[in-house]
Amino acid sequence: MEKRLIIIDSNALLHRSFHALPPLMTKSGQETGAVYGYLLTLFKAITDLKPDYVVACFDTKSPTFRHEMYKEYKAQRPVTPGGIVSQIPVTKTVVEALGIPIFAVEGVEADDLIATICAKNPDLEIFIVSGDMDNTQLVNEKIKVYTLGKGIKDTVIYDIAKVQERFGVKPEQMVDFKALTGDPSDNIPGVEGIGKKTAAEIIQKYGSVKNLYEELATDTAILKPKVKEALKLNKESALMSRDLAQMKDDVEIEFKIEDCNFGKFDAKKVAEVFNSLEFYSLIDRLSQLVYN
Repeated sequence: MEKRLIIIDSNALLHRSFHALPPLMTKSGQETGAVYGYLLTLFKAITDLKPDYVVACFDTKSPTFRHEMYKEYKAQRPVTPGGIVSQIPVTKTVVEALGIPIFAVEGVEADDLIATICAKNPDLEIFIVSGDMDNTQLVNEKIKVYTLGKGIKDTVIYDIAKVQERFGVKPEQMVDFKALTGDPSDNIPGVEGIGKKTAAEIIQKYGSVKNLYEELATDTAILKPKVKEALKLNKESALMSRDLAQMKDDVEIEFKIEDCNFGKFDAKKVAEVFNSLEFYSLIDRLSQLVYN
């Protein structure tokens, strides 16, 4: 039977949980709502998927190669709420108590760590547990994205068919799609005036941004004059946007899959951590995580 790995896109999941749930706070004043939402999603993913291995990836504060490429990358984002920042170390404590290895590398985004771990484990069935759609470019026959729907308990699994249904392009074309549409959440500019529907139609027709611009160079591309003009004027932006959207899958990390075996945690230790966070209902659910 095929072995299964869950990769947690931790910062994305914390952000989504923070905004999806009402604030929670311990008697000592520690905010815990994002951690609680993170754990609800993780518990559900583990219960649903019964993974053999689990690993968690985190962002760091350091600038990345994308900031060097484009100084405005993520520049429009508001400062991360203190309530999220204060819950990151708490989340790491919980994750460590559950025996889940943590990967965080200065100057590297969690997305690139996720892509690298996927590349290192081509024989595993992989589910990326996330709060956003950035990871859909990695989806293939072996890799799926397990993400949140409307709330914390509502989850959606993106396989190849689901990505195509949602965006109108294949998973491996998502970087080309973003090259044209941009991504407001990361301040990736894309091509001004090209929306998602038009971008999907263009990628369906030409396959990739590279093919598209080769056609435009020979003036054989059959497109509406306004669209053609926008693409020509914003070629540099489109190509840069593609590079910004593309995840790196060759980050230098020491990764041993045997270190990611899940289920060998000390339930008493986890219960103590949950108790300190006043997550009393989750203590009773710990038994759900033991299935091997």
